[in-house]
Amino acid sequence: MLDWLELAGEGEGGDEALEALSEQADKLEELLTSTEMTILLSGEADRMNAIMDIHPGAGGTEAQDWAEMLERMYLRWADEQGFKATILDSLPGEEAGIKSVTMRIEGENAYGLLQGEKGIHRLIRISPFDSSGRRHTSFASVDLLPDAGDEISIEIKESDLRIDVYRASGAGGQHVNKTESAVRITHLPTGIVAQCQNEKSQHSNRESAMRILKARLYEHERSKRDAAKQADYAGKDAIAFGSQIRTYTLQPYRLVKDHRTGSEMGDVDAVLDGRISQFLRDYLLYRHERQIRP
Repeated sequence: MLDWLELAGEGEGGDEALEALSEQADKLEELLTSTEMTILLSGEADRMNAIMDIHPGAGGTEAQDWAEMLERMYLRWADEQGFKATILDSLPGEEAGIKSVTMRIEGENAYGLLQGEKGIHRLIRISPFDSSGRRHTSFASVDLLPDAGDEISIEIKESDLRIDVYRASGAGGQHVNKTESAVRITHLPTGIVAQCQNEKSQHSNRESAMRILKARLYEHERSKRDAAKQADYAGKDAIAFGSQIRTYTLQPYRLVKDHRTGSEMGDVDAVLDGRISQFLRDYLLYRHERQIRP
């Protein structure tokens, strides 16, 4: 690169030298980005696929609509990354939105990239469901689990499981509400529950529910080993004001702000369309700095 700089400075073959220099700079930037991500994504579970749960907070239709907006945001992000996103379980809202959704996101470092999304997300907007046009604040929680798959061995005794089958509800074609294809599995020693109703057959739903259960048991064990991680997310079940990790404001101004890193973006529509990579990277840098800080 220094040779090309000298050529450009001497004015001989300047255009060619500048073009080659630009290519070298692009390669260097790619190398630096790759090296940075290797350092930032070096955790035990970072390389794994991810299982994501989204639940609305209190507020009925408003919160359920916001939960569905978040679902769309992450699906768009996954598509942009070339990742595969599969809805494992979804419960539609009564008027709009969703009451819950569980999805699996498959891709290189999916869990590592998305781990900072775990927490409470707040939306401020003029409600489309309020005829008076008042401003509303809605909350939804995002939970993230590393999808351990077959990479680790977790002993699950059949005697520790209670398996219930029932009729699925909501969208899903002719099988929904006609056959008992939905499956709910409860791990009795821990009380951890996993369910799936989006597949057509009971067998497929059972496989997906077991995958979710395995991921939750793996995370349960990881959390017990990592007291600091538990402290970071203490109170995450309180889906309410004051506990949010990020606020998406549509009214009276437009801004998305992450309350941990201080990152801001004014193009709210782009963020809700899945352009969240800057927030993901800034969180990884924030986490890394906290880990190395004496």
